[in-house]
Amino acid sequence: MGNLRITRAAVATIGLLALGGCAADAPVSEQPTMYLSMASGGARLDSEAAASMISLYRQNNGLGGVAVDPELMKLAEQQSQAMASRNKLDHDVKGPLAKRLNASGYPATLAVENVSAGYHTLAEAFSGWRDSPPHKANMLKNGVTNLGIAAIYAPNTKYKVFWTLILASSEKR
Repeated sequence: MGNLRITRAAVATIGLLALGGCAADAPVSEQPTMYLSMASGGARLDSEAAASMISLYRQNNGLGGVAVDPELMKLAEQQSQAMASRNKLDHDVKGPLAKRLNASGYPATLAVENVSAGYHTLAEAFSGWRDSPPHKANMLKNGVTNLGIAAIYAPNTKYKVFWTLILASSEKR
């Protein structure tokens, strides 16, 4: 009986060591994309993570979520690129939002825009917008259903990263 206990203990110990070895080979989980620095060449903003973050924020405030819209993504990227190329933080660097939406053919019935610069991560940009009353009001605009977001890295500029968030709806009101 004593040998059986020793054998069981040895088998259990070997099993635990084998499991421990498996755990050591497990890949280290990546950091959430909201913490990925956009202040480097080749960094790609995760628009789905942005939509999820903003949707959860909106839902926590009694509003509906938003979905990524490819046309709004293009418009946001163009706005961020224009600000970066001029090294200027400005809503109207490519013209007023309504004019840009009309020129693209986007059938917006409601649209708002947040721009910012200097934030390196999505989490920083979101926090900056949330903590600014006018930007917060845009993120919590009732009736918007779609989003476009962009972050453009411009290493030779004052701010390094230029952000644009467009929230809109094309639904009849």
